[in-house]
Amino acid sequence: MDTHHITDVWDRVFGAQPDPGVWLVIVTGVLALGAVVPRTAWRLSRNAVTIAHEGGHGLIALVTGRRLDGIRLHSDTSGLTVSRGKPHGLGMVLTAAAGYTAPSLLGLAGAALLASGHITALLWGATVLLLAMLVMIRNAYGVLTVVLAGGTFLLVSWLTTAQVQAAFAYAVVWFLLLGGIRPPFELQGKRRRGGAVDSDPDQLARLTHVPAAVWLGFFHVVTLCSLMGGGRWLLGL
Repeated sequence: MDTHHITDVWDRVFGAQPDPGVWLVIVTGVLALGAVVPRTAWRLSRNAVTIAHEGGHGLIALVTGRRLDGIRLHSDTSGLTVSRGKPHGLGMVLTAAAGYTAPSLLGLAGAALLASGHITALLWGATVLLLAMLVMIRNAYGVLTVVLAGGTFLLVSWLTTAQVQAAFAYAVVWFLLLGGIRPPFELQGKRRRGGAVDSDPDQLARLTHVPAAVWLGFFHVVTLCSLMGGGRWLLGL
């Protein structure tokens, strides 16, 4: 590969692209909302939130020095991330807290990239993260889900026009911001009915001696603030 070709690829991936029209930002936001609010659509689209949730657990486990044994994604949209290390301490707390906050924080980071015009970089970055996650998947359904997601990002980033890339990127980021809000509310409902007795907030309560309800409130704050901040960036406000 000659130097000129390398430069072209670099500019294509990391260069800034023109901002799309406001109409596209609004339409993709409405489409993302349609994937989150209706129960039927959510049963399918929630798989993407689960990928981000379990990926958040896995990433923070590695960053904090824990050993990541594997990640499982299930067809009922549940998931499991197993890591080894000290059963207490900051690393364990951060790992446990990362799941419910990961989709929204990824959406916020994506909104920052889009606000600066780095649409293709966002798509390639997501592809790299999904490929890295694939190495740690330990069940067939999880492999299928992550391969399909990563393949979609790769194909869109490499084969489609700038307008299609922008529409896809904005829809994904809106979906992460909006979709990140729903799981904490779902968990709150399950806990009210006596379910989810060993959820992430319960694990955090045991680790920190802070009530699970406080941790659940923290998840609500992070997801809602991410939506407000990310939404402002996407809309150019």
